[in-house]
Amino acid sequence: MVILAVDYGEARTGLAVCDKNEVLATPLSPVVVKSTDMLIDTIIETAKQYKAELIVVGLPVNMDGSHGFRAEAVKEFAQLLKEKSGMPVEFWDERLTTMSASRLLNETDVKGKKRKMKLDSAAAALILQSFIDSRKRG
Repeated sequence: MVILAVDYGEARTGLAVCDKNEVLATPLSPVVVKSTDMLIDTIIETAKQYKAELIVVGLPVNMDGSHGFRAEAVKEFAQLLKEKSGMPVEFWDERLTTMSASRLLNETDVKGKKRKMKLDSAAAALILQSFIDSRKRG
């Protein structure tokens, strides 16, 4: 099944997609738009383009496992996305993904503006890879 992952952010939203065999998550270009409606429309178009059957949204869980105001905002966004797209939407714990993505970009020597633009989608790919690996383990 093709799955689209979303790392929702106020400035940029990272996207990633996996192949139909759920082996590898690949980052896509991040989305930079000014309104939630435009963002949701862009995500829906991307899901259609890749023939995604499921959308996974990274949920910012606090280190102690609790959900703060940011998690609540993501839940509201995901509900709008689900209603407008008609697609199933699941959450996946995104703790430490941005830090891991940053480390990965350091290792590949990505700097400057390129780094900012790639960070959110790299995080989305890590979220998705974790999700699909978990599905394989059952």
